Amino acid sequence: MEITVQWIRTSWTKHSRGGEAAARRNSAPTGFLVSPVPSSFAQVIQMSERDGFEPHESERDLRQVGLSLRDEGDRLRVLARVEPLFGLPPRPRRPPAVRLVPGQWVRWQLNYRFSSAAGIRDWSYWLDTFNVAYGPVNPNVFLSEPTVLVDECGPVR
Repeated sequence: MEITVQWIRTSWTKHSRGGEAAARRNSAPTGFLVSPVPSSFAQVIQMSERDGFEPHESERDLRQVGLSLRDEGDRLRVLARVEPLFGLPPRPRRPPAVRLVPGQWVRWQLNYRFSSAAGIRDWSYWLDTFNVAYGPVNPNVFLSEPTVLVDECGPVR
């Protein structure tokens, strides 16, 4: 069965926490057209404050993406991993894995806040969005509403 994975990482600093910069960040897409990638790879899109949240696309081996994917025969088990473990917010209770049947897809979002080890630099932030579809898909699948939405974003102040 086909599995399509799109990983979107949006990163910023405190400079994009308010005003026009925050409006640009908040308008960044959570889904893109699916690009053809080899079956064991994910489409990766990175958007950063440094370049005005313009999307930059690449591909990465599925083993290097923060997801646990397991084909259970008639279902696909999807669980986003929390990486890295030292980022905030704390996640003492995580949602359970999602089990998709062919034709379904999940959007799973996690956010993080980091500070420098010595506290010298400003905080930085990430939003990871994982779009995962099970079965054959149209290129615009991730532009629609997901079958399942897991919003694991917490307060990062």
